[in-house]
Amino acid sequence: MKKGKLCVKIGLIILMGVFLVTVSSCSEKKPRLDPMEQYPSETETVIVVEEVDVVQPLTEEELEAQRIQEQEAIRIKEEARMKFVNEDVYFNFDDATLTSDARMIIKQKVVWLRDNPGASVLVEGHCDERGTEEYNIALGQRRAQGIKTFMVNAGISASRLSTVSYGEERPVDFANNESAWAKNRRAHFKIQN
Repeated sequence: MKKGKLCVKIGLIILMGVFLVTVSSCSEKKPRLDPMEQYPSETETVIVVEEVDVVQPLTEEELEAQRIQEQEAIRIKEEARMKFVNEDVYFNFDDATLTSDARMIIKQKVVWLRDNPGASVLVEGHCDERGTEEYNIALGQRRAQGIKTFMVNAGISASRLSTVSYGEERPVDFANNESAWAKNRRAHFKIQN
C-alpha cells in the first residue's frame, strides 16, 4: 500500500510539472523583432509632426516703421554723444570748485557713461589768459581732476577717465574781455574710443 501511495504522489508531482510547463508556455510571448523591421522600408513613409511657430513676413508698412524706429534710436544715441562732447563745464575766475550747474551737467555725463560702458573719456582743464602759464596749467589740472573725482564718486571707474590741463593754451574765444574769459574757464570732454 505504501508503494501505491508513493506512485500516486509521484504521478501527481509529474502531472503538476507538466501542467506548469504547459501553462507557462501558453503565456503571451513577445515577438522578437528583426533589426531591419525596426526601421521603415523604402516603400513606407514616416510622418514626423512638430509644432512650428509660423513667422509671418512683415508688411511693407511694418518694415518701414521698423526702419524708422531703428534710425530714430541711432539719432538719439548720436545726439546724446554729441551733447556729452559739446557741453562744457564752466568755472568762476581763479576757482576749481564745481558750481551747482556744473554738478548737474556732470551728473548727466555720468548717466551717459553708465549707458556706454565701453567709452573712455579725457577731461580737459582750461583757463582764461589771466595769471601765469604755470599757475593756469595747475588750475586747469585741479579743474579736470575735480570733475574726475566727482565722476568716480558717482560710480564711474577711474580707469575710464583721464585728465589733462591746457591752461590758457586753447581758448575758445580769443577776445580780451570778461565774456571771452568766462567761456575759456572750462572743462571740455573728449571720448577716446
